[in-house]
Amino acid sequence: MPSFKCKNCYSLVGGFLLSCLLAAFIQPDTAYAAETASAPGLPAARFATVWRISGEVTATMGETGATRVLRQNDMIFVGERVRASTTGEAVLKTGDAGVIAVRPQAEFFAEQFAAEGRATDTFSLRLVKGGLRLVTGWIGRSDRSQYRVNTITATIGIRGTDHEPYEVAEDLAKTMTVDPGTYDKVNRGGTTLAVGDNKVDIDPGKVGFAKAAPRVRTRGLFTIALPVLLTKVPEFYVPGQFDDEVDRLSQIADAEALRELERRKTSSPDAPNSTGTKPTAKAPGVAVAATTAGAAPSEVTKPAPGSCGADAIARTWLAEFDAAIGRRDAQAIVQKFASDVVVRVIARSGNERTTVEMNRDELARSTIAAVNGLTDYQQRRPSIEGRPFGNVKACDQIGVKSLVIEQGRQNGQPYRFESVEEFVLVRRDGRWLAIKAEATQR
Repeated sequence: MPSFKCKNCYSLVGGFLLSCLLAAFIQPDTAYAAETASAPGLPAARFATVWRISGEVTATMGETGATRVLRQNDMIFVGERVRASTTGEAVLKTGDAGVIAVRPQAEFFAEQFAAEGRATDTFSLRLVKGGLRLVTGWIGRSDRSQYRVNTITATIGIRGTDHEPYEVAEDLAKTMTVDPGTYDKVNRGGTTLAVGDNKVDIDPGKVGFAKAAPRVRTRGLFTIALPVLLTKVPEFYVPGQFDDEVDRLSQIADAEALRELERRKTSSPDAPNSTGTKPTAKAPGVAVAATTAGAAPSEVTKPAPGSCGADAIARTWLAEFDAAIGRRDAQAIVQKFASDVVVRVIARSGNERTTVEMNRDELARSTIAAVNGLTDYQQRRPSIEGRPFGNVKACDQIGVKSLVIEQGRQNGQPYRFESVEEFVLVRRDGRWLAIKAEATQR
């Protein structure tokens, strides 16, 4: 059976885990950021607004999309690559009342962002090169696990923070006479710099560093560069021309973030209306059949008396999952999966089977492309089965198995699949998340 690691699987999920493989065949091999471009009638998610700017700073949707020169008050969207020239600087205000100061020659983009005052709020930024100064908004303050800054070398988590990540590529490292890799300087709060399972906590006034791995491995032992604390601040850390204003914003950031979060919660579509009910949303052109084998939502959430209620949990989880697909809500889809999830898709082509494997980052990329290219989507689940794993009374791990039939168009190409989906759900921080997912085409 052919098997390969999915680097750019451009579609996914839901009833359509198999769409990942389908889209790999019918879409061009472009960079991830390009996949965040909007489908007609489906605008890209807003990420930030330009508050201050000097010199040339541009935004490009993907690697080959249209490039625009940013101006004050311009919007920046999820997936757009922001690039500053050698003299370009900007200050952005994010949708969760955070601040990003863009340094000269920096390049980055928002991988995921949702700021709606919900449990699904998330902030994931990819720093490609150069430096930024980030003042955390409400996402990093209310749920640290939903805030990440990723580089090619490391991952940065936060603890209510004003910090300055800097990604030094090999060519720039030679010019600056420093080691290539990821640096992070903390001004306030704290961050965690992680490479795999190895990490270092960074306190105010300190700088963490994770050395870039060498491109060529020798036949001998390969030494992994662990993240460390530096004894002094590197000389390339210099204030930007707007840092006096950013300093003032940083001092009031906590209060501003909390105030904006409360305002957002009261205006959220999920807030009860005058009738005491929550409004529902449906994306045009996408129809989802009953996903709980005929059971109403109120019926699937009630565990059987004296039992673990695994079947009800499974049906509820799938109902929420399929509803997110129906809304074409990529953020909500991805939030159903744990950060350490392993996804496997087994597709059929004649007498051969092809296996595609994904981690959560690849899943996120695939999901964005999938919902952007998805039209005329319909699906139904003739069968759903939930069963407890481990301690039945604790009910902390659930196995889910479902037959799903789905059809639609992916970027204009029609498809129809019948597949068996299997998930393993665990309860973390009060939510059921999938740590394993597998779809096998029938």
